[in-house]
Amino acid sequence: LFYFCIDFWSTYLATPFWYNAALALIKPLYKSKIKKRAESTEQFQQECLERFGPFQPVKNRQAIWFHVVSVGETNAAQPLIEHYLKAGHPVLVTNTTKTGQARAKSLFLKVPYLNLFQAVYLPADQKPLVRQFFALYQPKLLALVETELWPNLIAQAGQSQVPCILINARLSEKSAKGYAKVSSLTQPMLQGLDQLLAQDRATAERFIQLGAAPSVTQVVGSIKFDIHAPESFVKQAAQLKQEWSLAGRKIITIASTHAPEEQKLLSAFKPYLDAQPELLCIVVPRHPERFDEVFAVAQSLNLNTTRRSTGQSIEADTQVYLADSMGEMWLWYALSNACFVGGSLNEPGGGHNILEPIALHVPTVLGKNYFNFQTIVDEFVQANAVKVVEDAEQAAAVLMILLEDTEQANTLNESAQKIMQLNTGSLKKHIQVIDAYL
Repeated sequence: LFYFCIDFWSTYLATPFWYNAALALIKPLYKSKIKKRAESTEQFQQECLERFGPFQPVKNRQAIWFHVVSVGETNAAQPLIEHYLKAGHPVLVTNTTKTGQARAKSLFLKVPYLNLFQAVYLPADQKPLVRQFFALYQPKLLALVETELWPNLIAQAGQSQVPCILINARLSEKSAKGYAKVSSLTQPMLQGLDQLLAQDRATAERFIQLGAAPSVTQVVGSIKFDIHAPESFVKQAAQLKQEWSLAGRKIITIASTHAPEEQKLLSAFKPYLDAQPELLCIVVPRHPERFDEVFAVAQSLNLNTTRRSTGQSIEADTQVYLADSMGEMWLWYALSNACFVGGSLNEPGGGHNILEPIALHVPTVLGKNYFNFQTIVDEFVQANAVKVVEDAEQAAAVLMILLEDTEQANTLNESAQKIMQLNTGSLKKHIQVIDAYL
């Protein structure tokens, strides 16, 4: 009876009862959502296999396990993952979203990493599933990227004696208030971390106030500043410029957009697009399930629109190019003369990563709602290295100025490059911490 009670506690009650009960209740709804968004029965079955067991066959045990939510976190972790793959370490990447997994595979599931790399969905955070996953994969270390905290996942890492590190950690004031409302869940979760590597002092202090141990919390900056564009996309962009005769075009990319940003931005750009045949707008929606919706928006505005998904090229009369593909964001930025980073005009917004276009020396504009990247963006704003706008009309006007005024665009870019150079080095600090556990 004693051992039965111990096993029951570790399996079901190590985290709050209400949390595990809630997971059990929403599991059917979660499966229903997966089925609804799946493009085929096979895809639905494959995702359920990875999320609810019995899981994919293991390619490598004792791998370094990185858990990243979606595309942005995958891109942030890219230089760190590449470092360990190049060093010959097997790497397991788990994602929460379909787009995140597609991005991970496009970056790393290739020669020479084929035998070292594996990407699967993170299992649902139910204790039996997480315990089974740990037993199957037997990871050497678990690195959670940014703010991806799961109570049973962290608890099981401790029980399996697998070091658990929160890397490139960020936490907005708004998110901190949310975590504070469930302190019975948050405090044990944070106390289960072996290291917490924060992007900035404000993030570190918020985590400590929520229960993280100061002794394992340190500020090491953001590895996003150590990002670099894959050479393959730079070369592909140069090739497309020739094949599609883009040398004389003025190209703006509207990236990572959410509804209703496309409607507002394209409406604001329409007068410019109609008046200037050389102007081209590349639109990259954040979520693939909205591709058809965005295409319909462009058509409703009578803008000549072609699509990446149908294999169409950019023609001389193309006004809008819908980049309805996955894993090619670097390519569209590499083609751009200026860009707008979305998720920052809508409410509540939050913004997305501005460092990717800046790494390619692309003058960058974003909306005022960028709290998910507050510290990073504020540093660029203070140095006049990016432009922040209030609405879509102002975004269009500022982007057009940057296209026409080469001197202003160059000044903006030079200031941005100085910020990038000042902040490099976080990657090395992350590696030093991780290597200590390896």
